[in-house]
Amino acid sequence: MELRQLRYFMEVAEREHVSEAAQYLHVAQSAISRQIANLEDELGVTLFEREGRNVKLTPIGKVFLTHTKTAMKAIDYAKKQIDEYLDPERGSIKIGFPTSLASHLLPTVISAFKEKHPNIAFHLRQGSYKFLIESVINREIDLAFLGPVPLNNPDVEGTILFTESISALVPSTHHLANKRSILLNELRNDSFVLFPKGYILQDIVVDACKQAGFSPTISSVGEDLDAIKGLVSAGMGVTLLPESTFHESIPRFTVKIPIELPLVRRTVGIIVSNKRELAPSEKVFYQFVKEFFSMLEQYQ
Repeated sequence: MELRQLRYFMEVAEREHVSEAAQYLHVAQSAISRQIANLEDELGVTLFEREGRNVKLTPIGKVFLTHTKTAMKAIDYAKKQIDEYLDPERGSIKIGFPTSLASHLLPTVISAFKEKHPNIAFHLRQGSYKFLIESVINREIDLAFLGPVPLNNPDVEGTILFTESISALVPSTHHLANKRSILLNELRNDSFVLFPKGYILQDIVVDACKQAGFSPTISSVGEDLDAIKGLVSAGMGVTLLPESTFHESIPRFTVKIPIELPLVRRTVGIIVSNKRELAPSEKVFYQFVKEFFSMLEQYQ
């Protein structure tokens, strides 16, 4: 069994088409067909079955694909470890992040890091809270920034970098817009604009409202910060957002109001997998991030 055969197998399985896989891999179609046939002979099973011009995995082919992906991730990681052992300053890091940390935190950290380590490359992936945790566990990304930081998941190690308040954002025409601070219960009769169900920021808002004695009426949802802020600007409702999302400016026709009670906050930090050791360049970045925010906290 050769690595080449496994890579050909994975590509055909992904595309369900031998000629498309051959075109992508810049290899003759006959070479791919021959290597997969050799692989099937060695395994003693049929991995693919034809459906017209396409191919589909057999049931045992699906099982083999699952294990092949796991094996190839381990091999690729081992190769990366060796490359970075030889030169940690020329590695690459796959980082995940949520939309709420995209506009300020991530650019600030990476630009500061690149000043000291210009040859380390980054591959960035935005995703939901659950997706980022699962991607770190499954080795699809190396580290992820998250808020709040999961501290009870045995598969990941979370480091809190800072804690931030969550404030109300209301239309400038709102009857509470001139107040210096509010009780969250004062918004009980308002319509809320939130992230969709399943997003951690919706869970935080709903839990805070329940703590204040009511369940929020969700009139509109948006999958990114600009959409949510835009809906509040248009007078479609109110929302609650973390302090870091207001870093550059507060949207036009809106007012940000601190919440006195209950105190709504979230932790923000970075997670890594407990199932594997970080590669050299990843260790450099991980340590840099922790020191960066430690110094920032002292300065503040």
